[in-house]
Amino acid sequence: MLSTHLSSAWTAGFTVCASLLISIGAQNLYVLRQAVQGEHIRACVTWCVISDALLVTFGVLGMSQMLLSYPELAYYLTLGGVAFLLAYGLFSLRRMLVATDAALPGDQGQMRSRSLRNVLGALVAITLLNPHVYLDTVLLMGSIGARQQGAGRWFYVLGAASASLSWFLLLAFAGQRMRRVFAHPKAWRVMDGLTAVMMFGLAWWVAGSVWDLGD
Repeated sequence: MLSTHLSSAWTAGFTVCASLLISIGAQNLYVLRQAVQGEHIRACVTWCVISDALLVTFGVLGMSQMLLSYPELAYYLTLGGVAFLLAYGLFSLRRMLVATDAALPGDQGQMRSRSLRNVLGALVAITLLNPHVYLDTVLLMGSIGARQQGAGRWFYVLGAASASLSWFLLLAFAGQRMRRVFAHPKAWRVMDGLTAVMMFGLAWWVAGSVWDLGD
């Protein structure tokens, strides 16, 4: 009976996390880009899995309730997220419009490698400054996980971490398989343009919630 309960909790965590991860978002696009470039991808996958597990854990342990109890905290967090999404979108748009073909990552001869610190620093910012992450992992997944009983909560977090690991490994593999496509500089322009549109769209959507919180 106990094993059935724990298995059910793991399955719930895996299923909910997987359904939220399979979408085109800032973090996914960044990891895909790093996989295509073959640059610090193991570190990126490791960070994504650990951050997902920690954020879900915080939600299960009560952070989701704290954010609901203190709307001003959610307001400032979301406001900062809007600013970040706009800045990241503008950066991607500038990279698409201004970069010459010779300077694009698709040109293997001119590709400039970035340090692990710079790559992870950008990924940490994309993860933690995106309010969408908190809505998904802390509020939604946290509130569902908090309903589990006893050890079921930790199996729920384990299931979520398993889904995260599976997804980002798949994303890394897909990125490596797509290197031939991105050998053409124009493919990078398309990715940057897609990233810019996605970031502006998310910023607009999140801004609506800021106005609601401010009322």
